[in-house]
Amino acid sequence: MMKLVENDTWLEPVAEAVQARYDRYESLLKYINMRYGSLKSFASAHEFFGFTYDEVRRGWWYREWAPAAHYLSLFGDFNNWDRYANPLEREDDGVWSIFLPDAQYKNKLTQGSLLKVLVQSSIGEQERIPVYINRVLQNEDNKDFAAQFWDLSHRVTESPRHRVNKSTSPEGALDDRQEAKPLYSNPLFIYECHIGMAQEREGVGTYKEFKENILPRIKDLGYNAIQLMAIAEHPYYGSFGYHVSNFFAASSRFGTPEDLKDLIDTAHEMGMKVIMDLVHSHTVKNTYEGLNLFDGTEDQYLVGGHAGYHQQWDSKLFNYGKIETLRFLLSNVRYWLEEYHFDGFRFDGVTSMLYHHHGIGVEFGKQEDYFGDGVNDAAVTYLQLANTLIHQLNEENITIAEDVSGMPGICAPIEDGGIGFDYRLGMGLPDFWIKILKDQRDEDWNMHEFFFTMTNRLYNVKTIAYAESHDQALVGDKTIAFRLMDKEMYTSMSKFTPNMIVDRGIALHKMIRLFTISLGGDAWLNFMGNEFGHPEWIDFPRLDNEWSYKYARRQWSLVDNKDLKYYYLNEFDKEMLRFIKENDIMNAEPAWLMNADEEHKTIVFERNNMIFVFNWGNESMPDYEINVKNTGDYKIVFSSDDSRFGGFDNIDKRVIFPSEKRGDNVYMKIYNVSRTAVVYQCTMNN
Repeated sequence: MMKLVENDTWLEPVAEAVQARYDRYESLLKYINMRYGSLKSFASAHEFFGFTYDEVRRGWWYREWAPAAHYLSLFGDFNNWDRYANPLEREDDGVWSIFLPDAQYKNKLTQGSLLKVLVQSSIGEQERIPVYINRVLQNEDNKDFAAQFWDLSHRVTESPRHRVNKSTSPEGALDDRQEAKPLYSNPLFIYECHIGMAQEREGVGTYKEFKENILPRIKDLGYNAIQLMAIAEHPYYGSFGYHVSNFFAASSRFGTPEDLKDLIDTAHEMGMKVIMDLVHSHTVKNTYEGLNLFDGTEDQYLVGGHAGYHQQWDSKLFNYGKIETLRFLLSNVRYWLEEYHFDGFRFDGVTSMLYHHHGIGVEFGKQEDYFGDGVNDAAVTYLQLANTLIHQLNEENITIAEDVSGMPGICAPIEDGGIGFDYRLGMGLPDFWIKILKDQRDEDWNMHEFFFTMTNRLYNVKTIAYAESHDQALVGDKTIAFRLMDKEMYTSMSKFTPNMIVDRGIALHKMIRLFTISLGGDAWLNFMGNEFGHPEWIDFPRLDNEWSYKYARRQWSLVDNKDLKYYYLNEFDKEMLRFIKENDIMNAEPAWLMNADEEHKTIVFERNNMIFVFNWGNESMPDYEINVKNTGDYKIVFSSDDSRFGGFDNIDKRVIFPSEKRGDNVYMKIYNVSRTAVVYQCTMNN
């Protein structure tokens, strides 16, 4: 019996299915090892396909896998855009190739040369973008795409430490960029970012701007990891990066590959891990710049027919049961880790990958929901292989699953019957807060539900807690700050403008974040700007807003202005992270609920020998009696009501609170302030 089942008796009825899940993985891994030598060698398609340099023959190979194609030719500015001057030759197993010797093309095929590949197939003749290309440009005027020849192995950037020539580096050697990577941080405090909208000016931000202007902010706040969205090239900017067309190309909207590498290096120097938002759950349906119908067939890399189309996302789905698709995706994983030195991935859309029904309309309450016919077994095996590869390449690499279904074993070791992720996203937490704020009055809030929702998880499954996601910042929805304060944010955020709605909003914003980080998981995630209550939604340029960038940016000047209340929230976030780190709250034993007072809307719990008191109501109560675990005197070590956080200093933090033992219980009287979170620590034991 697999260890996953031994540890969870609920899975006993599907013990054979759990075993079969592992057996499929082991069988495929054995096949890969036998045929390719190792999983790492299997995941090296990017070193063969696309453009690769031949040191012996002195020139560039261009190769493409297109088994159903009739003819391929490479063309671009290197041959005056002659579509038929450089045809590829068909080799075995559907591979096409052409060799471009330096003697003939050295001064023609140069860094930045534009090119395309012509593909003739059963659906006719099409100009396409090479599948493994590492740079793609989009003409903003006519939206036309072109691949760009870009040699990543001979880089010279601003600093001598970056001058690493991979072609002359010994196999397996660590270059100076790898050695500079920070060690694994526990717990993780992740700052989720979008490069293009990270700047304040109306326009698309760059890797350089982000490195110079945003990384220092993140470091100052106390985050030890960044998670970068929208890195792989995508044709529609407004897709938030989730409709990927070119999986090996870092988005050229934001700058060059070297700029991205420099950003990652700088983050590493600051002690921050860099996690990439990886989209292997689907791809654009576009037939020009994407994968779809590349060789004229629907099922080259993707699933054909109706089953291969995701109606909600308007995109195409990968065929994880096809060995060539697996090699493409796993090579992509290895490429980002080794070429750019990312420290791991947040896998997007894992629920959609895991199930043929993509999790749509399924409540996930029965064992067969996770191990029945609805499960995409091939996708499960792919995710197991991906996690194996990622951790083989570096045991400190991090993998995060965006799975809302609660798939058993998502974060369990593969040898135990699991899928091998390090973390899962606590996706129910932000949904809970939006539901509470949107649908319920304060006086109807249920304290037991608050606590149960935050703690309802398996404690051997590492969970990333977050109070709100980037989705809730998009136009059509509302962030927590905007939902709490709405239009008052436009007129009453000056420190010199009293406003009861804003006061309530700021108080609850702080409490929600502290409550979630203290109870909700083993790591923390924040989307950029939410820490200071960014006032407006995200709305990417589109026809309906006349292609405006007004709302596709972050207004850092608001938080930099110390006369505005955004500054309070920013200072609270910084101090909250410091407090959680220094007291190791997220690594502590699960919280002990001491009291959930529905009448007075107060929750009291103990974690790591600290007493947390959250008064969610509108009533302040002197001499409010609470349970504590230990006898002794208590002092206040953290309060959301500090004036430096926009509070009112209603509690004198110099006061010592004695406890009293009566029978088997210990009690303490406090001043329980409305809409305030206070943490007490015992200073001595009797």
